[in-house]
Amino acid sequence: MAKKQVEAVREENSILYSIGRGMTQVVCHTVMPVSIHHRERLDREAPFLMIANHQHALDPIPMAMAVRGRQVVFLGKKELAKNKLLRNLLTRVHCILVDRHHTDMEAMRACMKAIKMKKILLIFPEGTRHHEGQMEQIENGTALIALRSRCPIIPMYFDRKLRLFRRTHLYVGEPIPCDDLLEAGINTETCEKMNERFRETYREMVREYGHFE
Repeated sequence: MAKKQVEAVREENSILYSIGRGMTQVVCHTVMPVSIHHRERLDREAPFLMIANHQHALDPIPMAMAVRGRQVVFLGKKELAKNKLLRNLLTRVHCILVDRHHTDMEAMRACMKAIKMKKILLIFPEGTRHHEGQMEQIENGTALIALRSRCPIIPMYFDRKLRLFRRTHLYVGEPIPCDDLLEAGINTETCEKMNERFRETYREMVREYGHFE
């Protein structure tokens, strides 16, 4: 009998995720220190989306750490799963692998399943790492997920790239409103307007918390 494939979105918590969280908490308090500001803004009922600017492969770790007592589902590019072992490992820590260059309906369905199951979904709207702090190059899929999910969208901002022995500050913003866009329906125009709200949110966070270094 074929072995049942592990799904990234499932009801039970992952033991591997819990072990990894404990290990990475040590890292984020010592060799790669991260200070999280306005963390209380994440103390809300799920489901909700977390988005952030993206400069380092380890960005999801402090973002997930910022959520107290709950496990986070996050999106990652399919290129990360270079072999079956890595794919299995990523899936077991709630990573939905997505094809960034094509419409990935399987990943979209997995995201909506996570929302339906009242999970917390972490997405990088840029789709890949960019070294500018201000978010400008945004993939269309994030806006579609944000509008279809109809749940709070919480922006998070890294003031600099994660580095060894240098403190990074991670700021949690207020939810990005979208009710007025939903009234107009979900279409190409409203998705682009949602993307512009993402851009303006991060322009404001750059102004408030400082330019990326």
